Amino acid sequence: MKAHIILIGPTFPYRGGNSLFMSHLYEMLTKEYKITFINFNLMYPSLLFPGKTQVDVSGEHFQKVPSLRLINSMNPISWKQTANKINELNPDLVVFDWWQPYFGPCYRGISSGLGKELKEKIIFITENVISHESRGIDKILTKIGLKHAKGFLALSNKVEKELRTFANNRKVYRSELPNYGWYSLDDDFDCQGEKERLGFKSDDIVFLFFGYVRKYKGLDILIDAFAILSQENPKYKLLIAGEFYDSKEPYAQLVQKHNLQEKVRIVDKYIPNEMVAKYFTLSEVVVLPYRNATQSGILSIASAYNKPVIITGVGGLPEFIDDGETGILVDSPTKEDVVKGIHRYFERKPHVDFPKNIEKRNKSNGFDKIIGVFSEMLDDLG
Repeated sequence: MKAHIILIGPTFPYRGGNSLFMSHLYEMLTKEYKITFINFNLMYPSLLFPGKTQVDVSGEHFQKVPSLRLINSMNPISWKQTANKINELNPDLVVFDWWQPYFGPCYRGISSGLGKELKEKIIFITENVISHESRGIDKILTKIGLKHAKGFLALSNKVEKELRTFANNRKVYRSELPNYGWYSLDDDFDCQGEKERLGFKSDDIVFLFFGYVRKYKGLDILIDAFAILSQENPKYKLLIAGEFYDSKEPYAQLVQKHNLQEKVRIVDKYIPNEMVAKYFTLSEVVVLPYRNATQSGILSIASAYNKPVIITGVGGLPEFIDDGETGILVDSPTKEDVVKGIHRYFERKPHVDFPKNIEKRNKSNGFDKIIGVFSEMLDDLG
């Protein structure tokens, strides 16, 4: 009989990196285990969510994971009902996805309601231990939320190291993010035509900043760097594709200050599935000038399309590229170093087959070993 694992976290119809990761995890684990996915019926109250909508409004949906939508993050009654359902199903392992201290009380309520034996079978997937833009209360909420964890699954070396000081002898397991390559591209995709629809010329060289915009992602650094680069080559263009979780105004003012209105295109919205592959395909390189990070779903998408990245050497990001071979590692999140990194990319491009190197690295992606990691968890706890 297959071992039974319960996954707790977001999946369809919710959007975003956590939903994407958990959907991939579900798909992989169903090859070997019986999986029940317990989803939210309310993640964030609208007042606390910085975007326009929490649900995926894409025209194409690639993985509609079946789930039990039981959890209201603000309703303790739903936490008790969820715990009762888990007790009724009596799985071999209970796995929570952890990425935001806001969910500390909710996850504590659910895990506290589990039976004595099930409390010994709880794993937390920790995409971040503390959120990127943490406040003092976040540490308290994290301790509350992770109280009943018997083990942790880290997705980067940085998070693994943080967990080893936090875990108090609880075991830390290790995996990676998958390569998110399921976004479809039409066989007759017209790359030059798509550039022109964005207002670029067909032979322009496009740098891509992708994903929602927050201060820690360093878009302001990139705009300042691009102001220098655009003076060097009139074919350089910048595509900013993603919803602004920060105020858009300071970034727009930067574009205007540097007189870049004709060289920068901003697509200020959640990018639907059917457009993701198009934007990555038409771009020369992806730029991630992050001020801090653990791992990056954007990097995983770029890898899936064999697209090189210019990336700052912060947090866990450096461990996911081979500097000078699959991308360029920038020393620090400053405009000067981003400019140097892009210069280095173009210097190396005639001599380095970046896409081939990325394809080779993708074959060793650690996520493909996730079934073995869960087998170890089950042996230890299940």
